Amino acid sequence: MTEQKKFADRGNPEPRASVDDQLPRTTLSDGTQIYPAHKEINPATGMQKGYVVLAEEERAKGFVRPVRSVYTHLKCNGTTHMGQALAETYARSPFFYSGTFCAHCRAHFPVGEDGEFVWTGTTEKVGT
Repeated sequence: MTEQKKFADRGNPEPRASVDDQLPRTTLSDGTQIYPAHKEINPATGMQKGYVVLAEEERAKGFVRPVRSVYTHLKCNGTTHMGQALAETYARSPFFYSGTFCAHCRAHFPVGEDGEFVWTGTTEKVGT
């Protein structure tokens, strides 16, 4: 998978290549094994049942960006807070995801250079 992968399915953002372009071990954000139904969207929240993250041992290898957990959607100006495992995955492998969730819009949108989010308090795009 490449960093330029287009955000094809807004409801199901997929992980992208890691820091070293190898596919590292992944889990769901609660540390459990990935299962197909994790992509199902909860109609009440707009969120998936579970989100894929780098496994704990992968995140423990160190970060290439600061660990940040709050981002702003440029379209609605709403902020979203993410869990620690997701924040550490972005910090370890900034290009890992093709999209993320907006808590205000209750939907998934693209990240990266052409994405719709910045880390709150910065002009740095999420996923870069």
